[in-house]
Amino acid sequence: MSFNLMKVAKEQLREKILESLGSCISDGKLPMQPIMKFIIEIPENKEYGDLATNVAMACAKSFKMPPIQIAQTIIDNISLKETYFEKYNIISPGFINFFFKKSWFKDILKGINLHGANYGRSNIGQKEKVMIEFVSANPTGPMHMGNARGGSLGDCLASVLDFCGYNVSKEFYVNDAGNQIEKFGKSLEARYLQIFKGNKDQFPEDGYHGEDIKILAQSFAEINSDNFVNEESDVRIKALVNFSLPKNIAKMKEDLKKYRIEYDNWFKESTLHKNAEIDKVIELLKKNNVVYEKEGALWYQATKYGAEKDEVLIRANGYPTYFAVDIAYHYNKFVVRGFDKAIDIWGADHHGHVARLKGAINALGLENFKLDIILMQLVRFVKDGEIIKMSKRTGESITLDNLLDEVSVDAARFFFNMREYNSHLDFDMDLAVEQSSKNPVYYVQYAYARICSILDKVQGNAFYVLKVEEEGDYLYRSEEKELIKMLAIFPEELEQISFTYDSSDLTKYAINLASIFHKFYNSCRVVSDDKILTSFRLYLCDCTKIVLQNVLSILKIDAPVKM
Repeated sequence: MSFNLMKVAKEQLREKILESLGSCISDGKLPMQPIMKFIIEIPENKEYGDLATNVAMACAKSFKMPPIQIAQTIIDNISLKETYFEKYNIISPGFINFFFKKSWFKDILKGINLHGANYGRSNIGQKEKVMIEFVSANPTGPMHMGNARGGSLGDCLASVLDFCGYNVSKEFYVNDAGNQIEKFGKSLEARYLQIFKGNKDQFPEDGYHGEDIKILAQSFAEINSDNFVNEESDVRIKALVNFSLPKNIAKMKEDLKKYRIEYDNWFKESTLHKNAEIDKVIELLKKNNVVYEKEGALWYQATKYGAEKDEVLIRANGYPTYFAVDIAYHYNKFVVRGFDKAIDIWGADHHGHVARLKGAINALGLENFKLDIILMQLVRFVKDGEIIKMSKRTGESITLDNLLDEVSVDAARFFFNMREYNSHLDFDMDLAVEQSSKNPVYYVQYAYARICSILDKVQGNAFYVLKVEEEGDYLYRSEEKELIKMLAIFPEELEQISFTYDSSDLTKYAINLASIFHKFYNSCRVVSDDKILTSFRLYLCDCTKIVLQNVLSILKIDAPVKM
């Protein structure tokens, strides 16, 4: 399944460079000193070659020789037989540049055509069992636009990891217990009692003020009338929560599906309580001597694992803290369900919780490097040049549903993946709906549609055959080579994202690929009287179409054939 000729070429080059260095050291042409770590990369200036290495500069200090002399010695003793390279040169102060044979470019296109929708897939993940948990918004109200970024980032990352051979599971953690649900229940109770008793001033100071709370209370009242008005508060709240929570969760699922996100599992916090998993974790921490009692509460020795202060696990009233529940949840991920890696996407305001949780993982006797936490920075939404202010508690927030009414799902998913997760993002809602090359998602989709139009015009014409001929004078234009090299790095881009978790590299790649294709299209006439040249360029267009479609598929963005 895996096809990555750029990696193959780099490995060939590294092997030949090391062979040359070994030979030169053995023959006394270079001193018998350690060979330092060096890189092989695509040079920024394409005129310098297809791949370049800094090996001469890397070894200069060890060899105590000028880099240019080391480079020349390596080149004088290197053999490029049975490789994809045909020539090389040296650029001061000692960079060695290598140039691909024509066969490498041809083999790239043949491989893309052969693998099709699987081009870019690899087995570097080796079926490692990975769980990625993202969004996990409190089910106490509609999901707001702040959840949208985490949704796009998490879903895209999950797709990339799947492409790279990991066994990926996507999970939404449902906070259906604890303080937020208590606050939710008291807010519902206040609105319900207001329907029958007035008392509009009787509302929890820290309650949820959104219109959705009023709607849920009204729906409950229409079904149950005033039957719960005279009930005990805890009975009334339980009935209201049992009625309202499933509706909110169902709405979340509906909105996320509209956003093209479907989870493998919706994990409810309440199951941790029902299965006594919190108690099990507490007992394990006690066994490991990392807890103590103070003022009637049970404390975890977080400072023993690098945190600034210790944390309460069980309050004096006997109820577990959110931290205790979170430890149990992650114990469940690793021990109960056996995930090899867990990736959590959190808001940046949770940064203080990272070290505490990782320390607790170690305190349980587990390996905390198996837990990766992505801290996602805030999003500001801009419309008509003004920042849209949001507040979930006061009910002034704009929901995810509202966002998708304003902009397309394609634009939303693309825009949210355009910046590194640790960077703030300004989401330009006016640009997101603009149908021009200024809109990046439109620009990428237009490249795909343009290719479809080219191929559609020649479809069925026997004169034009989509294949790479062995003979013929083609591949002489730099625009052709540049486009093929861009197609060739796609598998490496995905592998890099699987390590860094930075999905913005994928949208950057998409924009760059579209730009290079438009440049090729404007410089190179695709359909001409030259049959061989036309066949080659049609083939190149078709391979570009495959790669663009794979990129858009990972992002879960439409690939339109017409625009």
